[in-house]
Amino acid sequence: GRQTASGEPFNMYDLTAAHPSLPLGTLVKVTNLRNREAVVVRINDRGPVVPGRIIDLSYSAAKVLHFKDQGIQRVRLDVVHRKARPQMIAALAPMGR
Repeated sequence: GRQTASGEPFNMYDLTAAHPSLPLGTLVKVTNLRNREAVVVRINDRGPVVPGRIIDLSYSAAKVLHFKDQGIQRVRLDVVHRKARPQMIAALAPMGR
């Protein structure tokens, strides 16, 4: 529930992430390189603060990517361009959301 850099309260069940330099509100397709699972998240915070890490995902985003007990995974990031946003979100949104 703490406030994120975007001003909204953190909710571990939202598909959100922290990134050090992408603009807040940017949609990013995150792909787990181990199993090719993908999810679209919205950047709403700054971080990670650990050197060598490029993104911190919410609990729900990590669950969609099947991180399980391993909190650190190799991922690929692709910025979702404005024109592709509606189609990308519909195609990659987890079931039931």
